[in-house]
Amino acid sequence: MRPKITVIGSVNMDLISMTTKVPLPGETIIGSGFMTQPGGKGANQAVAAARLGAEVTMIGCVGDDAFGSELLTQLKKETIFWPNVEPVTGLSTGVAQITVSKEDNSIIVIPGANDALTPEILERFENIIAESDIILLQMEIPLQTVVKAAELADKHLVRVILNPAPAQKLPSELLNLIHYLTPNEHEVMQLTNVKAGANLLDVFNEITATVVLTKGVEGVYYQNENNLVNIPSYKVKAIDTTGAGDAFNGGFAYAIATGHSLPQACKFANAVAALNVLKRGAQQGLPTLSEVEVFMQSQQEEIRH
Repeated sequence: MRPKITVIGSVNMDLISMTTKVPLPGETIIGSGFMTQPGGKGANQAVAAARLGAEVTMIGCVGDDAFGSELLTQLKKETIFWPNVEPVTGLSTGVAQITVSKEDNSIIVIPGANDALTPEILERFENIIAESDIILLQMEIPLQTVVKAAELADKHLVRVILNPAPAQKLPSELLNLIHYLTPNEHEVMQLTNVKAGANLLDVFNEITATVVLTKGVEGVYYQNENNLVNIPSYKVKAIDTTGAGDAFNGGFAYAIATGHSLPQACKFANAVAALNVLKRGAQQGLPTLSEVEVFMQSQQEEIRH
């Protein structure tokens, strides 16, 4: 049976500029390319889970503009249940301005209609939340809406994964309702009172949820009793790291929903993220389940040899 994953979050259009380096303040440089592609952390993670085979429902808001119409069409194309993504009159669709260089990428998010997803709107979808296996959340919608989503999930005993990005301080009432928290190294420091450079175990011990810390090429870490366990990343030659975290979270949600153990889910999600960075754009390189299985098998065979 296909797992039911409900993603509550942002739907954006990514405006992507390619360049050899990120410009310094006041500097103008010539870029090497430009493209627009569907994005938003919520939509990216929804597409990731859907391509793996989950039954995905997306809850969010877009503007009543050309970008909004295009993004709804894309969600439908990805077999995501999209009618709960509501066009909002008079607001522009959220956009992300992404600069991709050889070293890394930098992103500016303009929420637009994403800010219109209020707790009151979310209450209309309580039955969808109740019927889900996993609720997947991020922080590109209002904080109070994220809290309401977690409260509704808790009411119906539905597991919640929160990807706390972009980073901000989160209230304890929210953290106490989360089952899995998936920050990167920068984000996890925003969630606690532990100072930078402290032992990561001190950070993990401050959070009640199961923390899965993503650290790029190092892979991910989680806590097992008083020890940190590392699940290494797969070594690939990345073309574009945009959306790698979203690929991981969509893969992680799918793996947890289908009964994988925590280490198995981390390994599976690492593979989804590794395949995603082999193509440009947050959604273009998101793999299917068969592609992930073939990749993981090939990596295992390389280890044997």
